[in-house]
Amino acid sequence: MAGGGVAAADAIDLDRVEAPVTFKAYLMCAFASFGGIYFGYDTGYISGVMGMDYVIHMLTGKDKATTPSAEFVLPAWKKSLITSVLSAGTFFGALLAGDFADWIGRRSTVIFGCVVFLVGGVLQTAASSLGLLVAGRLVCGFGIGYVSATIIMYMSEIAPKKIRGALVSGYQFCVTIGLLLASCVDYGTQDRTDSGSYRIPIALQMLWAIILGIGLFFLPESPRYYVRKGNNGKAAHVLSRLRGESEDSAYIQDELAEIIANHEYERSLVPSETYFSSWAACFKGGLRKPSSNLRRVILGTSMQMMQQWTGINFVFYFGTTFFQQLGTIDNPFLISLITTLVNVCSTPLSFVAMEKVGRRPLMIWGALGMLVCEFIVAIVGVSDGQNDKAVSAMISFICIYIFFFATTWGPGAWVVIGEIFPLPIRSRGVALSTASNWLWNCIIAVITPYMCDTDKGNLGAKVFFIWGSLCTCCFVYAYLLIPETKGLTLEQVDRMMEESIPRNSSKWVPHSTFVKDLGLGGDEKEGSLSHEELRVASAAGSV
Repeated sequence: MAGGGVAAADAIDLDRVEAPVTFKAYLMCAFASFGGIYFGYDTGYISGVMGMDYVIHMLTGKDKATTPSAEFVLPAWKKSLITSVLSAGTFFGALLAGDFADWIGRRSTVIFGCVVFLVGGVLQTAASSLGLLVAGRLVCGFGIGYVSATIIMYMSEIAPKKIRGALVSGYQFCVTIGLLLASCVDYGTQDRTDSGSYRIPIALQMLWAIILGIGLFFLPESPRYYVRKGNNGKAAHVLSRLRGESEDSAYIQDELAEIIANHEYERSLVPSETYFSSWAACFKGGLRKPSSNLRRVILGTSMQMMQQWTGINFVFYFGTTFFQQLGTIDNPFLISLITTLVNVCSTPLSFVAMEKVGRRPLMIWGALGMLVCEFIVAIVGVSDGQNDKAVSAMISFICIYIFFFATTWGPGAWVVIGEIFPLPIRSRGVALSTASNWLWNCIIAVITPYMCDTDKGNLGAKVFFIWGSLCTCCFVYAYLLIPETKGLTLEQVDRMMEESIPRNSSKWVPHSTFVKDLGLGGDEKEGSLSHEELRVASAAGSV
């Protein structure tokens, strides 16, 4: 139905499709979101490290005692290279993760990413020159790419629908905790006059990867991965473990039946399952059909691009050096610590808002709040940027801007990309979307020092005119293109995107199931697979 769903009176009762939420489900998803800590930590520590006296001396040969303070900084090209090379590695790691997630499983891909990350961490810790530091960050980038592209998909596939948005938002919360920990460690080691000033922050990041990698050995694989592989028996077992119900319960039968039927429906649209055809399937369907794979890929990749366009990583990558350039701040490391603290304290609000308010309204109003704050920072900075009170006002509105990001676009973009792709292309769709995030992350990391450094573009606070303009684009984008997905199973999201457009997606009500539409069933409940059908499906590998 192309209009916008059906009336509530015509909707079927789909509450039975999923078991009640258990404390065990919360714990499993909460631990999986731990991957955000080392992603955030690795993103955050580099800003402080590049502002440390010991590191500047090591990488430039300049002596602080004999060099004017304005010149005792890393050259723009070195800051650009050190920062952006991580994102470059992550871009390629994220693309490869799409294949690995389908070949060896979601959980195994994350564990593999942790191992790769540890290798990069060792190289960085051992570095005493630019070359080895850059090489280590490149390898770490590959590891983060594997994890960041897979952990969101894994969490989306194991989380109960009623709390999926809140739990996936926990990933972004862990990112903010990682940023805060990095700022704290940088703040504590900034004044050291030996290699411990940078080696301690770098080495500590390996601890987070070890904890995540070991912990995932005790978590189950995604049931949707087993369905995709045709092992429905294992899928039923894992689903039972995740939902805290027996494999014979109606809840497990119904949810598994819907996952299997949805997969069969999607697979019927792409009958030949080869490596190249599975990638080609991501780009089929054209731009006019709301349900086309191409439209979903464009939505996912553009949404991650827009998240980077908000300018948030300018604050966390270059915040310390930017605050140093303002001239009136005594301790820029402390200001960076405050901004990351605001980020951490704000993000938990999204846990409730994501499910109560919805994804779409949060993204619209979040973009509006950010653009207002960014234009105010730019105007104040241009008008009276060297006045103490003006600088205080700028910092205040930067903190408010971070609040809007942390409660809306920060978690929201990750939540939505984990929901909008059908199972046959989910791993590759999420991988492409994540790769887009890192591509634009890399581009921004490369060009920002050239825009803002005093010996280059010297934009200073005027750079916020650019971020404010881009956030205006985010506002229009959110209104026109982001659908509402709260309260739906991943299979219902798939149906909603076939039958509605973003602007009326919030009015769409589930009215059928893939099990019912494909003519499957046989138990006393309509749309439920019988015990015998589940047994046969498990043995045959498909329905």
